[in-house]
Amino acid sequence: MVPKSDDEILTLIKNPKTRDQGFRLLVETYQRRVYGLIRKMVIIHEDADDVAQNTFIKAFKNIERFGGNSSLFTWIYRIAVNESLSFLERKKKRFFFPIEDHHEVMENYLDGSSLLGGDEIQRILQKAILTLPEKQRLIFNMRYYEDLSYEEISKITDTSVGALKASYHHAAKKIEEQLKNRINL
Repeated sequence: MVPKSDDEILTLIKNPKTRDQGFRLLVETYQRRVYGLIRKMVIIHEDADDVAQNTFIKAFKNIERFGGNSSLFTWIYRIAVNESLSFLERKKKRFFFPIEDHHEVMENYLDGSSLLGGDEIQRILQKAILTLPEKQRLIFNMRYYEDLSYEEISKITDTSVGALKASYHHAAKKIEEQLKNRINL
């Protein structure tokens, strides 16, 4: 299907006869980017699939609450962010992971995953990003990989632009330090 505008997608969703078609179009339009964001947060493919599915189920159930104050993309990304952070928190509690052990498990997954492409430098970068606190990791991923503006990230995370800039700066410095240590520069 040809990507449609938010208004066209919403019109289809609001009509009971075309609701399923509209929702399918919504998923097709945003699925790849939503999955990418979630995958960078939860790391494990199967977990990312589950969180992405939950994101779109939540969007489907709450589409009537979408007020149009932002784009559909921003609204869905906000749901994805919240679902990702909630998932990580539940996973830590469920397995009683100290944060260091959780990072080790995720790093080991990065080492052994054939699903992750890229060269060794990319793996080292992913491991460095993984050391960031979850909110900083999220902000770094949205800015660095998704190339979202601070204004877009602000709407998604409900955080001020100034705080985002500071968080991104701190994240970049931490990653730089991690890369120096891992690559022995």
